Amino acid sequence: MDDAGRKADISIFGRRRNVVAALGLLVVFWGSSFAVVEVGLRSSPPMLFAGLRSLLGGLAMLGVAVVWGGRPNLRREWRAFGVLAVFNVAVFIGLQTYAISILPSGTAAVLVYLQPILVGFLAWISLGESLSVAKVAGLLLGFSGIAAVSLEGFSGSVPLVGVLFGAGSALSWAIGTVYFKRVQERVSALWSVAVPFVAGGAVLTALAAFTEPVGEVSWNSGAFLAALGWASLFGIAAAWVIFFGLVGAGEASRVSSYIFVVPITAVAIGVVFLGEPLRATLLVGAALVVGGIYLVNRSPGRKVGAGR
Repeated sequence: MDDAGRKADISIFGRRRNVVAALGLLVVFWGSSFAVVEVGLRSSPPMLFAGLRSLLGGLAMLGVAVVWGGRPNLRREWRAFGVLAVFNVAVFIGLQTYAISILPSGTAAVLVYLQPILVGFLAWISLGESLSVAKVAGLLLGFSGIAAVSLEGFSGSVPLVGVLFGAGSALSWAIGTVYFKRVQERVSALWSVAVPFVAGGAVLTALAAFTEPVGEVSWNSGAFLAALGWASLFGIAAAWVIFFGLVGAGEASRVSSYIFVVPITAVAIGVVFLGEPLRATLLVGAALVVGGIYLVNRSPGRKVGAGR
């Protein structure tokens, strides 16, 4: 990526004013997306909603990237954009949406936010990043939390296939994140969201046109349009702009530490606004996952080893 793009990526926020408010908005946008998607799926097949949401969010991000992202080298970096489109959009958003269509939105959120924990593990294996005692404890807590939530699938409280979709979504997102760490020095951060979301969204939408009953979409439903608009513009575009703005302003550690609030927010919104049940296994699983996310993202302490 060129110097202009790099400088633009890290100067969206400029000063550190309103950092707390920005972090709060980021948590609300990401946390509310699960319930919002569930509302949208009442009027749309899952793959179509996933495709439209990704495509619209990507187009909005494309405008931001044109203004602030510098000049991308699509010919040189097409492979990187393609990998990101597969893992961070097509598979991640696709499986996430299917999970939400099957599971309560709060349960899906807990499963999907295994991602920060998986990133710590995969980065240790593939990037040689250090693995501290806290990270090891976080990994164990996170996987224990997923095991607790998965008990609902084995007991029949929720469909097991939904649990698998949610965990698969987290794994795909984690793979895409670790891959981005490999290429981030040469790929503009804003373009690495905009291009994959446009491409991945277009692929999902095209697949939906051939595999799903798109004629059954309630295009005149205000709830559907509002859900699609919120999930696209706020859950994807605005959230990612805030995220990169905070990281560029030197707030990466605070962003990481606040991530654990997202699944809590999603569970609370699902219970309050959608009337979803608050089962003991979900509470235990959410608490373990949240604790794991916090430990994995806290300041590094004593190391217990490193990857190759």
